[in-house]
Amino acid sequence: MTTAGKLNYHFDQVGSYLRPNNLKEAREQYADGEITADALREVQQAEIKKLVAKQVEAGLLAVTDGEFNRSWWHLDFLGQLGGFEFYDQEDSYKFHGEKTRSTNVRINGKVHANLDHPFFKDFQYLKSIVPDGVEPKQTIPSPSLIINRDHRSDLWSKYYDTWEAFLDDLAQAYHDTLQHFYDLGARYIQLDDTTWAYLISQLNASAENPEQHAQFVKTAEDDVYVINKALAGLPDDLKLSTHICRGNFKSTYLFEGGYEPVAKYLGQLNYDAFFLEYDNDRSGDFEPLTTIYNGRDNVEIVLGLLTSKSADLENVDDVVARINEAARFVPKKQLALSTQCGFSSTEEGNILTIPDQWRKLDLIKRIADAELA
Repeated sequence: MTTAGKLNYHFDQVGSYLRPNNLKEAREQYADGEITADALREVQQAEIKKLVAKQVEAGLLAVTDGEFNRSWWHLDFLGQLGGFEFYDQEDSYKFHGEKTRSTNVRINGKVHANLDHPFFKDFQYLKSIVPDGVEPKQTIPSPSLIINRDHRSDLWSKYYDTWEAFLDDLAQAYHDTLQHFYDLGARYIQLDDTTWAYLISQLNASAENPEQHAQFVKTAEDDVYVINKALAGLPDDLKLSTHICRGNFKSTYLFEGGYEPVAKYLGQLNYDAFFLEYDNDRSGDFEPLTTIYNGRDNVEIVLGLLTSKSADLENVDDVVARINEAARFVPKKQLALSTQCGFSSTEEGNILTIPDQWRKLDLIKRIADAELA
């Protein structure tokens, strides 16, 4: 157990799953005007129900809707938060070897929670189909995805007199959103975050430029301020985790570098669990875990030692050796195991099959049961 009422799942999963073909087809038909929103929702809910059953069968005690109601892991939420709108930024995100679609979001007014956000109804459906003894887990993007990221906060001064006032409203919008999820029955919410991987890259690149480096340090400090302000005062039995992601699109990535440049900031964040990517050399070594864990015996470190980007199954002995190495820096009882990311952060999905996805999770459960239970 972690703090009061918060379950520590030694076998966990980041959240997104590969979309079945009929769901992809239904989304295309809806986009082309061939079916109604209600018809699309019927397909989504039918597939989510199957997915929940498969997750339970796989032994997961916290299950998601696979993000089957979304196109993007982040933009579907951010673009429907109060004070933001979708727009076409013309350029796209340049992953290693791939380009994404060119959708983005930007501020268009005072920031506030949208209590009619469709994610709330999505959660209510998930909660209604999860069996007893299994917890529905909600995933949303972190507020740090707004702060000096991809032009989403560029227009803040049109609506605010000070940057601090904008940050305070963003924090309050997230606080109210998290509280509303709780009121609807959520007890496990994960905030997904590529910002820290972005800052690793930028802090390393700007090391010889003090003025530029200071700007990225300020962004990191602002991120800590907003996240912790958003989390402050929420109910004690609400488990809040974060996933620190280096980018995940068609099995490619955006950022690389070890956690050392941002470890002290992560160590200040008041989350109950940290999902950390450690599937290859891009992630660096385990030494920063000491700073991230920061002596907090209520904090769980979820090691993403197995990749969601490939169907190849990792060698069990190698994974066990890495768990034991990580346990030099964090008490083993505070460790958990997962893939390094979800299987389908956007609807396109990673380059593996749905059966591959379940084989990967089966391997994780077998290792976690043997080494971390």
